[in-house]
Amino acid sequence: MSVARYDVAVVGGGAAGMMCAATAGQRGRRVVLIEHYKDIGEKIRISGGGRCNFTNLHATHKNFLSSNPDFCRSALARYTPRDFIALVEKHKIAYHEKTLGQLFCDDSSKRIIGMLREECQVGGVRWRHPCAVTQVSRGADGFRLETSEGPIGSESLVIATGGLTVPKIGATPFAYRLAEQFGLAVVAPKPALVPLSFPPELLERYGDLSGLSLPAEATCGPGRFRESLLFTHRGLSGPVVLQISSYWQQGEAREPIRINLLPGAKAREWFAERRRSRSAPGVLLAEELPQRFARQWTEAHGATSAMAELSDRAVDELANALSAWEVQPSGTLGYNKAEVTLGGVDTRGLSSKTMAATTVPGLFFVGECVDVTGHLGGFNFQWAWASGRAAGEAA
Repeated sequence: MSVARYDVAVVGGGAAGMMCAATAGQRGRRVVLIEHYKDIGEKIRISGGGRCNFTNLHATHKNFLSSNPDFCRSALARYTPRDFIALVEKHKIAYHEKTLGQLFCDDSSKRIIGMLREECQVGGVRWRHPCAVTQVSRGADGFRLETSEGPIGSESLVIATGGLTVPKIGATPFAYRLAEQFGLAVVAPKPALVPLSFPPELLERYGDLSGLSLPAEATCGPGRFRESLLFTHRGLSGPVVLQISSYWQQGEAREPIRINLLPGAKAREWFAERRRSRSAPGVLLAEELPQRFARQWTEAHGATSAMAELSDRAVDELANALSAWEVQPSGTLGYNKAEVTLGGVDTRGLSSKTMAATTVPGLFFVGECVDVTGHLGGFNFQWAWASGRAAGEAA
């Protein structure tokens, strides 16, 4: 069978892959975009409750985790949220800002998919979809891909196949296996921005609070976030827990998560003002926290007597626990519930300017498959746009 030849082959038809293909195509490169799943941009479609939190106004390198923290600076600086917003506005897609700089489509995330497909069309990108890549090799004339639609040859090869999150929509370890095939290191992947599970003793005590939500501040290592916390039938979720899960996952020692249940208030002063009360701490805390949780939490900390009857030491210990409730999760709810993948292709083997492998000319990795993981709130899409753009300008 004859080999279909292109300048650039992009494997992965998601956010980073389409951005890369469109950019390279509009430079005049002959590009083929290969996607194995039946639907294009499926992760874009399901994101943000179907409205796609497509970027964050405040995105900088400080919003990303990596074993090589400075790697993402270059791409993010050269393709900013304002650049992507300009593209959205060019396509007349209405959007709005929610909290903390998060931007969403007014109607449907399908508008973003359609926009990217149109940009690919402008660049003359050819599609192979659905089309599985079964083997990749490299020779003197570039790369050869064996696919379900026949062999494809290309001078450059861009891998944009994502991480391991949401396997039901086609996630695979393809990128990691290919990186290892060509001698690149891979930082062990883990689910991130993911709900956490309680150990048995906490599940027994708090498992019946499923659906209950409260504002909280969570810290773990260098991570500190203040958003809402949600109890589930298996443990903890909500934005603050999803955010801190990445830091808990990243830490080798797995230090406990510390949760401030009265964020913005000083627990000692709060208790001092109620020191002579004849009510139990659980009753008083119900002024600030959901009643059921306040009662169960104070019971768990042995504070069932009236405030006036507690010793000064007991009150101090209760105040300390309230501002730094230590929770050691038993694990995460896994890739099916995770927003993104932590870890991936080691960036120390890639160029921060072009996303190219430094030891394999013509090979690029972009998006979620790379060891760059953003916070919750549009940051991971911004990394997809920026890294895809960087590779598309160089491939």
